[in-house]
Amino acid sequence: MIKKITTLYFSATGTTEKIVTGIAEKIAKNHGGEITISNFDFTLPEARKKTISFDKDSLVIAGVPVYAGRVPNVLLKFLNTISGNDATAVAVVLYGNRHYDDALIEFKDILESNGFNVIAGGAFIGEHSFSETLGADRPDEQDMAVTADFADKIYDKMKTPGKNPAVVVSGNKPYMEYYRPKDQNGNFVSILKVTPRTNSDCIDCKLCSEVCPMGSIDLDDVSKITGICIKCCACVKKCPVGAKYFDDENYLWHKHELEVAFTGTRRKPECFI
Repeated sequence: MIKKITTLYFSATGTTEKIVTGIAEKIAKNHGGEITISNFDFTLPEARKKTISFDKDSLVIAGVPVYAGRVPNVLLKFLNTISGNDATAVAVVLYGNRHYDDALIEFKDILESNGFNVIAGGAFIGEHSFSETLGADRPDEQDMAVTADFADKIYDKMKTPGKNPAVVVSGNKPYMEYYRPKDQNGNFVSILKVTPRTNSDCIDCKLCSEVCPMGSIDLDDVSKITGICIKCCACVKKCPVGAKYFDDENYLWHKHELEVAFTGTRRKPECFI
């Protein structure tokens, strides 16, 4: 018997958060509003220093973005500290309209290895972190309708105690290698060390430093990157004056290729019960 719902998510630009909270709210509504929802947002570094655990009376709606077709490797250490203790879970991944590749099956496996009973999984679409045209404004109204229907199906599955078999989701084992971009000549390139620039429009509001999920933007001098940049583009998309940008040639070419190849196709969410 589920007595509490928790959303658990990494969401640098808010798209994953929108999906997992939508699922949680609809399931709680189906319960007649008798179940409370708590949220654990582990986007910022301080949250990932905490130790969290659940119990068998919990339903956890867990969500992560897809990076290069996989669960972001910078999250693996934290994810593997979470104790499920036979809690029921829903695995959600969100990608930028290219493909989620093996991220969903990998995330499901991570949750199960940490003691969760994963009864459903879903791959949803959000605006790509690199772009304002690829997956623009998603998740949108159509996506949220799918989210609500997915939540109804999860609720129906949970109504019979003891009959919540593990879900089978799309993906491959062994998992694919991380997706690698190519340059204009078709050669593989790495953009791992690419970092954003800051132009003269900067008003030093410090917001970019505050929203960086890796804590890598220096608070005293926001033009300085002091750690890892995962290209989530929270600093770019949330800057109130558009002062953050990328100028690396390989990054820009990769962004261009993605937009040309995938902007014209509307990917649909895939849900597994």
